[in-house]
Amino acid sequence: MGPFDLRAIAMMGFGHRDERSFDGVMRMAFCLDGDYERQVGVAAQQVGDRLELKVQSLGDPLSDTEVEALRRQVARVVSLDHDGEAFHQLCLSDPVLAPVHMKAPGFRPALFHSPYEAALWSIISARRGRGQGITLRARVSELYGASFELSGTATLCVPTPSALLEIESISGLPADRIPRLRAVAQAAQRGVLDADRLRAMAPEDAQAELQHLPGIGPFYSSLIVIRACGHADAPTVGEPRSQAAIQQAYGIDHELTDAELLALAETWRPWRTWVSVMMRALAA
Repeated sequence: MGPFDLRAIAMMGFGHRDERSFDGVMRMAFCLDGDYERQVGVAAQQVGDRLELKVQSLGDPLSDTEVEALRRQVARVVSLDHDGEAFHQLCLSDPVLAPVHMKAPGFRPALFHSPYEAALWSIISARRGRGQGITLRARVSELYGASFELSGTATLCVPTPSALLEIESISGLPADRIPRLRAVAQAAQRGVLDADRLRAMAPEDAQAELQHLPGIGPFYSSLIVIRACGHADAPTVGEPRSQAAIQQAYGIDHELTDAELLALAETWRPWRTWVSVMMRALAA
């Protein structure tokens, strides 16, 4: 399994996650993998080398199949579905990566709950500040999603695809975003946004397919594939904060081109995604 620190993962700010403190519980509310029509709340707590989950669901109790889907989904979200020991050893063997890695040896990338939710975030947050995107996502979830009381804290879940299709307008969201949200909902219902399906594809092929969705261009298709599907070794370019951290750590005196970054990342195989995220999160 390798080093694992839930606090370091839970405190990683990205997308809609903006935790400012950690009380030992990572709270997650999401639409369950599959057709994304089942909303669940999960309070995750690390106990030694185990991750204990307290689960809530709306409606009937979860079936055995749904429980297994939830277990796999949480493992993907906190990157417990990969061999962290191999990543740990790679970082220790690299004189540049080692001091960054040792700031938080148990750090692993935290992911969006699903490609479906990453696509929603892409439409909601496009062309606005991250704080505005977080506020708007919360408004959409309050009005059309669900809320779970997880270890004493209300935690919002985005709408299911069927609920999303019923939305006519959202205060603060341009009217042209509503058809885009509906396209995301319909793609989820068709299985286009299934995490296992996208992860089985070559990342560049998955990104090209997702760009057929209105409002999803190269940047957001990359976000969905790399930051929601659970790839550990997809090459990452076009992320300014990661690139700046890498340039500084390696003492490079000019802005890296995509080709230079990809060449440098060859030494990180098979953990190119994890290293890029680690550098963004820990190198500063």
